[in-house]
Amino acid sequence: MAATDALAARIDALLPQTQCRRCGFDACRPYAEALARGESDLNRCPPGGAALIGELAALLGRPELPLDPACGVEGPLRVAFIDEPACIGCARCLPPCPTDAILGAQKRMHTVIAADCSGCELCIPVCPVDCISMVPAPAPDGARAAHFRRRHERRIARLAREHGR
Repeated sequence: MAATDALAARIDALLPQTQCRRCGFDACRPYAEALARGESDLNRCPPGGAALIGELAALLGRPELPLDPACGVEGPLRVAFIDEPACIGCARCLPPCPTDAILGAQKRMHTVIAADCSGCELCIPVCPVDCISMVPAPAPDGARAAHFRRRHERRIARLAREHGR
């Protein structure tokens, strides 16, 4: 068990930490744990793309596979942008954001803190007025991934406190 946990931590450190759910898991850590247990394919992370698939294949001693098209396509990292005059303040974009990168209050304009946005795109489908779009983001690096991981962990802790878990 400890060896699997250690391997999951090493895998998680490679993942881009977008928490986008395109892999079919609720966040990057559960995907890493499934990979460590041999219960998932290593080609399910579009944000990590071919480079990540190569790193995972080397770490896990598995063959490289092309990105699973059912999970999406590889592309440049982007961050959410809210057309603030069009925002109606419904707050539907707040709950799905895995890094709490969206600021706003009910019936008030919302905005995205670009430095905290992982580019998961989970806010887009819930917006009833389509005022959220994706714009180019800075190049990904290890510091950004670590930042997104910390933001996600803080969000999980906040939600647990708020819901008494």
